[in-house]
Parts: sequence; structure tokens; C-alpha cells
Amino acid sequence: MLIDAAQVPALGDALKPVEPGPPISAVNFGALEFLNGYAGVFVVAFLVTLLSTPFVRKLAISMEIIDKPNEARKQHKYPIAYLGGFAVFLGFMAAIAYSYTIVDGPGGALGPMPVSIVIGVLAITFTGLADDVWGWDPRLKIAGQLVAAAALAVQDIGTRVAEGALAPLLGPATDVLLTVGPMALHSGDVFYWTGTAIIALFVLGGCNSMNLIDGLDGLCSGTAAIMATGLLAISLLMASGAQIADPFESLAGVRIVLCLALLGSVLGFLPWNFNPAVIFLGDCGSLLIGYLVVVSILMLGEQGDTHLVFAGLIIFSLPIMDTSLAILRRKLAGVSMSTADANHIHHLAKRSLGGVKRAVFALYAISISFGILGVVLGALAIEKIVRLRMVYAFSIVLFGTIGAVALKVALRSRWQLQSMEPAPVAEATASAPTATAAAAVTGEPIGASKP
Repeated sequence: MLIDAAQVPALGDALKPVEPGPPISAVNFGALEFLNGYAGVFVVAFLVTLLSTPFVRKLAISMEIIDKPNEARKQHKYPIAYLGGFAVFLGFMAAIAYSYTIVDGPGGALGPMPVSIVIGVLAITFTGLADDVWGWDPRLKIAGQLVAAAALAVQDIGTRVAEGALAPLLGPATDVLLTVGPMALHSGDVFYWTGTAIIALFVLGGCNSMNLIDGLDGLCSGTAAIMATGLLAISLLMASGAQIADPFESLAGVRIVLCLALLGSVLGFLPWNFNPAVIFLGDCGSLLIGYLVVVSILMLGEQGDTHLVFAGLIIFSLPIMDTSLAILRRKLAGVSMSTADANHIHHLAKRSLGGVKRAVFALYAISISFGILGVVLGALAIEKIVRLRMVYAFSIVLFGTIGAVALKVALRSRWQLQSMEPAPVAEATASAPTATAAAAVTGEPIGASKP
């Protein structure tokens, strides 16, 4: 057979060995494809929460689940229903249910929401509802939050968070660190158990931090929307353009669904909760929102990207800052950590700015600033424009500064109290300093009666 000379180059190309390409199951989507594919999740969450909130409010009133302004630290003037967290739960669960039905685009190619997250949501919601309705003991609330944390660890949601920071010190997960008889301790074991402890710490801290800032109309739900937007931006940056070799096992789509469902739910609730509010989140809502934000942050470390978890924590800085202040303030005052007070950041902002709306908008601005900072830092790390150690260093400086400021404020308050306290003149007045300190923390006059 004669071969035309013009065909020789083409024939040569055909005989060259084929370069191995990505696995057949690999997928690659852009940010707009993710948003378009999952837009229904946001819409369902928003509409269900928006429409169900009035009915939940009516149910709360009929069951007398009402927050009465019988304490000096409370800002509202008349009784308000506080079962709004259940409406947020309904919107979120409806959005998750809808996400399982998506069959095309990213939703059809990537893995669905893990069952462990749904179980955690149910555990947290029940815990918050029980406290709103029956007034649960704080130890039972902590137990419910630990159940939700354990559900995540069972399915390895967040267990690799510590890997990025510890791997340079301990080596790969296959390295043997210690051998005792037939047993061997590997780096991977240290990563897993450290990650599990971090999950418990994050869930407890995140849930209770959001509970603490839920003190002004629209503050918790509005800042949650800002945080969800920032975490969504990082999730889109991580997922867009990435070659996902095992789509069903990847959390790329789960992160985006979670952020969109949370964003839609809190935005659907915000019109009813913004000043003047007609319904409050209650513990059910604040604990649930805190849990969802924390899970979103933990999932940023799916591949051991601890630096991205730090970027997520920067977005979450406002609750962290308020909680740090509260812990130090109460510790130095010698009162219980569960003691309510009127010296949280939102209380200080309201007194300084002279109104609820001004205080809320000011705290929104602070949260937006932290959100932009976290997204920019995360984007620079994803694009490898900055080294990972720079992200760690920046985060340490930021949170170290927050801790130092919190300690400074608490110490100044303590010194001011000590300078104002009269010396005890008799044994009967020996407890006066403690009462004075407690009054400063609770924001109530000494001797004020409580219901």
C-alpha cells in the first residue's frame, strides 16, 4: 500500500504514546456553574423560612414561648415570641431535601449532603428547642452539642483540619511515631484524634459564641448572613476550576450547598427579626446557626488545608471577640461562666451609639470587614500568592491581638471596680465586693430582685 508523504506527519502523531489524562470520572466546574446549579437551594431556604416564620410565631405565642423584658440587660420593651430558630430549621432542611433532587450540573455530579451533618443539625435543633421550651440545664445543652460534634467525627467531617499544621512537624500520615509491642502509633492517628478534639472545641465554641451575640434585633441573623457569604466565596474559589477526581467523595458541592442553605434561611428570617423584631431566634436558632457556620469552616480543611480553616475563623472573628471578652470579664469578676450580663459588644455598641439599629449596622460593618479580610487571605492562599506560614502568622497576630484587647478591657473593668469599692467595716458586709463585681457583670443594681 502506498502512503502519501503528506500523511506521514499525521501518521507519526497517531503513533505517539497518549499522555495520561484525568480520570474519566473527574469533573470540572466554574463558579457561575456552581451558583446556577445550586441556586434553587438558596431560593427554597429563603422562601420556606420567610413564609413559615409567621406560623411559627403564632405557634410560639399559643404555647407561651415568649421572651418577657423582665431583666435590665434585655433591650425589648414588650413580650416577643422566641421560637424563630425553628423556622430557620424548616427552611434549611427544605433546602437540603431539595439538594438531593438535583440531577444535572454540579448537583448531579458531586456527592450529596452527608448524613452526619443532617444528624448533627437535628441534635442541635432539638437541644435548642428543649432549652427554649423547658429551660434545659447547661450540662444537657453541652451534651447535645457534643452529640452533634460526634456525628461529624464518625463520618470524618473536619477530622483532617489539624493535618496541615501538624504534618510539617510529624511527617506524612503513614509515618510511625511510636511502637509499643504489637501496637504502632502513626502520624495519621495523631491527626485524626487532634482533628476530633478540634471538632468538639469548634462546635461548643461556635454554637455558644453565636448564642452570646444574639442580643439585639437582627444581629445574629444578619451577621450569620455576612459570614455565610464570606464562606461561600471561599468555597467557590476552592471548587471552581479544580479537577475533582472523585466527585462523589468530594465535599466541594456540600460546602456550597451548606452556605447557600444557611444564607437563604437567615435572610428569610431577617425581615421578621430586624428592629423592631416580632420574633426572636431563641437558643434553637442561635445554636443552629453557630453549628452550621462551624461545619462550613471545618469543611474548608477537607484536604488538610488548615490555612483555609484559619481564613474561615477570621470571617467568624466577631463572635470569637465577644466570647473572649465575656470569658475574661466573668473570670476576673469571680462569677460563673453562665452568668448573663449587659456588657457584651452589642450592649456597649448600643450604649455608645444610642440606638439598636445604629449598633447593629456598626457591628454589621465590623463583620463585613472581617469577612473581606478572611476571603482575601483565603483567595491569596488558594492561588498560592502567599505562603501558608504567612496565613498562620497573620491569624496568630489577629487572634492574639483580640485576646490581648479582651484581657485589657477585663482588667481595666476590674481595676475600676476595686478603686470604687469601700473597705469592709464589719463581717456582715464582707461579701459586698463580690456583690459589686457581680452587679457590674450582670448590669443590674445591687439588691435588684429577679423573678
